[in-house]
Amino acid sequence: MEFKEQIIKYKGRIVFIRLSMPYFDRTLKQYAEDEACFMFVNHGEVGIRSQEEYFKVNRRKAMLAKCLNYFFEPPADNDSGDTAVESVGVFLYPSLVKDLFEFDVTTSDYSVDYNLKQIEVDRLLDNYRESIDILLDHPELADESIVSTKLKEFVLLVSKSQNAPSQLDFLAALFKPNEVAFKTIIQNNLYANLSLEELATLCHLSLSSFKRKFKEVFGESPKKYIVRKKVEKAAALLKRESLRISDVAYDVGFDSLATFNRNFASIYEKSPSEYRLD
Repeated sequence: MEFKEQIIKYKGRIVFIRLSMPYFDRTLKQYAEDEACFMFVNHGEVGIRSQEEYFKVNRRKAMLAKCLNYFFEPPADNDSGDTAVESVGVFLYPSLVKDLFEFDVTTSDYSVDYNLKQIEVDRLLDNYRESIDILLDHPELADESIVSTKLKEFVLLVSKSQNAPSQLDFLAALFKPNEVAFKTIIQNNLYANLSLEELATLCHLSLSSFKRKFKEVFGESPKKYIVRKKVEKAAALLKRESLRISDVAYDVGFDSLATFNRNFASIYEKSPSEYRLD
């Protein structure tokens, strides 16, 4: 599978996209406009890391996302050796919603308690996915009337699947990100081997603002706090003799055994193997 991108636009904006990739690393989906999106996976599996949670999407599970930063990741437990992924995205924008439905989403105060959500792909959504694949394969069919009809169908299907009171309420909630406490974001992603820059991005902060905020909330620098918490968790895991030291290192978010050993010794003044023998 070679890298390939196919798109369909409506009123000058991308509304459908299919990405085919032979492999991928952790990739930021950065909030650039007031867009929300839905992602199907035709082939393979993708990890989704947000401010609050981590889940996987595949042929049977899709993702609904509000307007925020999040990461796509290769699943850590992929033992098949098949790293190829093909995904199909559907994008919505308030301005297009107003054009399609004559809805003003600011008139609804309906909200839902998630920013990203894993969605079961039922038969209706699976059939919808196939219809979008046909349009992406044959873009000459995707005139404005067809595309507008498919976008309206998508909103109807997903709003019903989420038991929203109405399509207007569903869309209003979709463009209304939930506030997540800074401390919660850090605690939920502490062992994910994210760089400080990546953590700052999840918090929608610049690196300098992130470091300042972190010191205010936790009372020490992010690097020092995060390393200490990883090592403390590793120390608890080392008492389980069934776990290899290398597995412990990666489970708590270190990217190499050497880095883990060095940081562990700096805190406990002994190597992980010596600590395990005590």
